[in-house]
Amino acid sequence: MSNSKSAIVVGSGIAGLASALRLSAKGYKVQVFEANPYLGGKLTYLTLGSYRFDAGPSLFTMPQFVEELFLLFNKNPHDYFTYHTCDTACHYFFDDGTFLPFYVNLEKTIKSVENNLKINGDPLKKHFKKSKFIYDKTYKVFLENSLHKTKTYLNKEIISSILALPSLSIFKTMNQANEEALNHPKLVQIFNRYATYNGSNPYQAPGILNIIPHLEHGFGSFFPTKGMHSITTSLLRLAEEMGVEFHTNARVDEIVVENKKIVGIKSKGQLFESDIVFCNSDIKPAYKNLLRTSKKPKKTLAQEPSSSAMIFYWGIKKQFAQLDLHNIFFSKDYKQEFDAIFSKSSVCEDPTVYIHVSSKLVKEDAPLNGENWFVMVNVPYNSGQDWEYMRMKIRKDVLAKISKQLGENIEELIEEEDYLDPIRIENRTSSFGGALYGASSNDRMAAFFRHPNFSKIDGLYFVGGSVHPGGGIPLCLLSAKIATGMIQ
Repeated sequence: MSNSKSAIVVGSGIAGLASALRLSAKGYKVQVFEANPYLGGKLTYLTLGSYRFDAGPSLFTMPQFVEELFLLFNKNPHDYFTYHTCDTACHYFFDDGTFLPFYVNLEKTIKSVENNLKINGDPLKKHFKKSKFIYDKTYKVFLENSLHKTKTYLNKEIISSILALPSLSIFKTMNQANEEALNHPKLVQIFNRYATYNGSNPYQAPGILNIIPHLEHGFGSFFPTKGMHSITTSLLRLAEEMGVEFHTNARVDEIVVENKKIVGIKSKGQLFESDIVFCNSDIKPAYKNLLRTSKKPKKTLAQEPSSSAMIFYWGIKKQFAQLDLHNIFFSKDYKQEFDAIFSKSSVCEDPTVYIHVSSKLVKEDAPLNGENWFVMVNVPYNSGQDWEYMRMKIRKDVLAKISKQLGENIEELIEEEDYLDPIRIENRTSSFGGALYGASSNDRMAAFFRHPNFSKIDGLYFVGGSVHPGGGIPLCLLSAKIATGMIQ
């Protein structure tokens, strides 16, 4: 392919960066346009005094999809990017005082459950095997190919997937599948929380989403040596070496189309012509703001948005031995919590709290004897709620909950603080309503209603968490792989 071919990527989130690299590997001259003064989308960072925080995703699984991008150019990934293998997947805290570590090693997890819950670990072992079975039967079709191309359904793997459908819990909710399979309500709560990985409700989302635990426990949990933001910086370094051109503070005003064919984009009143355009913008704002004259995909745009988040960044002037990289403090009534999130009108009185402490692995992230806490609570997407009131109430409830569990007045230990709420998330990332994952998966057909990675407009492609195959770092990277794979 001649280098005269040009490509423009709108947005520099993880899928946009991966698309830019894959297009460059195909011989395209690539330009990336980013509205923010920084690159990386949600996968960015902030500093508060002597504390550094990863501002976006805090869980890293399936690193092979990052490493693939370096291998495209015959580069050694470890010359750019390194990561640790985590021993502990998560520490679970319950209101009755139960402390339950889950390890990446399955046998250690089974023993932890047997010792702490005093139950037989065999049902849990079978449930992990079921998660692997769902993955093995579906990933080739649902995760690595377009669901909107006929050739996908002519693939030999589709036959195996179709035959396995009755065993994939697609006609049960996650909660129903978990209650039937597991022998303790705390285990049900733990496996229900995997619905939050794509912003969904386990009491509505199909049981096939029980594929998610295998990504964490089957493939492993990891953490980048220099923090999550180093995923962004390593890919940027590679992209710049490959000649990708980046424009920051360069909001795209329009994706220009003539006769159902891409012409280019307009930014700051200037037309930038291009053979193809990859849109890494959230799909709803993309059609509203960038493709105003194009026909709208009504079913896609009508999908229920995923949950958002209220995130507190706290510099804590003490170290807590119990807190590892990932820690979850569960609510008493999980169903009530999800009813509140998806009613959009209230906040649970006793929210589940996610605390991530990256300074345990990245010493530079906090001063000596201190920790950087990324404290997250799932909340509804923004539809006009009073977020100032909700933020103060959530902060009060979270501090009370954690202080009780840890036996410390946490508020007295906070020396640096900032926050993200759905409004800030929406303003900074152009995510509709601050929804973190585009559409929820609360319908068993949700995967088919997600916007495809291609368009009826010749030369226009879509990548990122709001399109197929979904949100989260691995799926966003796969969206770039699927979309660029459609280019001859």
